[in-house]
Amino acid sequence: MDEVLADLFAVIEARKETLPEDSYTASLFTHEKGENAVLEKLGEETTELVLAAKDDDYEEIAHESADIVYHLLVLLAMKDMDVADLEAELEARR
Repeated sequence: MDEVLADLFAVIEARKETLPEDSYTASLFTHEKGENAVLEKLGEETTELVLAAKDDDYEEIAHESADIVYHLLVLLAMKDMDVADLEAELEARR
């Protein structure tokens, strides 16, 4: 899992730097709402995850969980943080 998160975060960071026009990730960094666009997506995906869990829809739980992790990583990049910051906090909670 660590490698998957690190690889995904590297792609997010690259999109942040190069801002390709056809990239959804880049559009989050340049959105007119600023970071609120990502915060709204996190709220939306969290609601969808809760509903999927309530319905015991395991495929949708996995899908929405991935959406939350992705948008969380984008938020970390926006705040000039990285996966290591997240990992350190999780480690401290063990």
